[in-house]
Order: sequence, then C-alpha cells, then structure tokens
Amino acid sequence: MELRIRNLSKTYANGVVALDKVSLTIPTGMFGLLGPNGAGKSTLMRTLATLQECDSGSVFLGDIDVLDEKDEVRKILGYLPQDFGVYPKVTAYELLDHFAVLKGISHRARRREVVDGLLQQTNLFEVRHQRLGGFSGGMKQRFGIAQALLGDPQLIIVDEPTAGLDPMERVRFHNLLSDISAEKTVLLSTHIVSDVADLCSNMAIINKGKVLLCGEPQQLVFDIDGKIWARFVSKQELPIFQKNHAVISTRLLAGRTLIHVYADEDPGDGFEDIAGDLEDVYFATITGRNTSALAGAVC
Repeated sequence: MELRIRNLSKTYANGVVALDKVSLTIPTGMFGLLGPNGAGKSTLMRTLATLQECDSGSVFLGDIDVLDEKDEVRKILGYLPQDFGVYPKVTAYELLDHFAVLKGISHRARRREVVDGLLQQTNLFEVRHQRLGGFSGGMKQRFGIAQALLGDPQLIIVDEPTAGLDPMERVRFHNLLSDISAEKTVLLSTHIVSDVADLCSNMAIINKGKVLLCGEPQQLVFDIDGKIWARFVSKQELPIFQKNHAVISTRLLAGRTLIHVYADEDPGDGFEDIAGDLEDVYFATITGRNTSALAGAVC
C-alpha cells in the first residue's frame, strides 16, 4: 500500500521548523528515512502515526486520508516509537495479550493464537512468561515489533529501532524487519547509515525539516562514483585541509585521521580516488557538498 506525502509542514510554537514542505512517495517494502538527530524524523513519524497534527500538507495511505481519517489509519497501522516503554512487572504474554484486546481481538482463542504467533515470529515465545523488566534492550525492541504487528497492519513505522542495541541484537532485529517488509510498507527512521544500507530498497535523506535527496541506495552510491577522495592527515594538518577542500567526513582509523573529500576532479594534495559508499552519500548531502541533492525535492 503506497504512502504519499505532499508538502507536509510543521512549525513549533518556539519557531523551530520541524517539517518544511516534505514530499515523499513510499512504496511497499522497506523505506529508510535517514537524518541526524533533530532533522525532523520523529515529527514526521508521529504525524504519520496520527499522534501529532501538522500545519499544512496532505498524506494518503492508499485511498485513506491520513490527516482526516485517523481512526481508519489506526486500523492498519503498526507503530514502534523511539522510546517504547513497558510495564516491568508484567510478563511478555500478559502485556501483548492486553494490547491485543485493545486492538479489538476479543475472542479468547483467536487472541491466544495471534499472541503466540507473534511471540514465535519475534523469537520471544520461550520467554513469554518472563517479566519484561528482565528483558534486554534488544528483547524489548522485538517485543515492540510484536505489538506493532497486532492486527496485521499494512503500514509499520519504526523510529530509531536499533539505537543502543549490541551487534548480535541488531542482526536479529534486521532479519526480523526484513521478513516483515516483504509484503508490507515499513518506514524505518534512523540516524544509523548502515541500517538503511543493509535493509532498505528506497530511502530519503532529511535535514532541518527538508528532504534533500531520495532514491535507491545503490543508485545514489553510483551517482557519487569518482567524486570521493581520501587521505590520512595529522591532527595539526586537519584545519588546513578543511579550509582548502570540501571535507565531508573525518574519522580515526588505527590512531590516524582519515578524511574524505567530495570533488568532481582530483583535488591534489595527495588524495586518492576511492569507492564511495552510502555513508559518503549521506555526509556529502548533509554538508551540502553533493551537487545532485536538491533541497525540497519531491520524491
């Protein structure tokens, strides 16, 4: 089910522009919304989840007007917010069963079937009678996905789902999201570039409330081919290189400072042409160096 967002805007009372005419078309499958903290991702997620009002614009999920038909949207929506709280003294089965009742699954036998199935799907069935207070961060996130899947939703929104997870739990969570997105529209909001690179067939980059770039990750990486240059520099040299070149990122590698530069031609100064990746696309776009990124683009 396609999600169409057009010219969505939101300005808070303190004057902060959270969304600035955001337009996106999100097809079935996994769609990554990538941006730094404060980019407007959570505001967009809450608006799509019918938890927050916008100032102007339109959103349609299939034929449903998301902004005006909130009850209809909620029937086919699953939502895992950035901060998903649980009752620590309640077991996983008890709380998911309670959520199922709230979702309208009133028949007891049917509810047990649904709850057991979701706990199996999220690999929590063996710990279903364990109190949620004893769950790890990854287990709580998987429980969050289980509640989001109640009612067989067509649109699933997950906001920063892998932040703070250890590598093994991230892999488990990635596999779970990948399985879910086969037949549903899953909107993944994150600031972690590798999550989008690993999972998403389509994506957009957002910053300061504006959509800067969108497309297929592989194509976006292909578009910067031959434009990413790298070299090691000393800490003392770094300010000079930042002044003379379009530096898009710096990081320590084996105790040395590696810088990446965006340039259409060889920038000299000992730089070497390297194969860019999605992280280079992201940093080149956020820093305004990526000339193919157009602010306010309709995607």
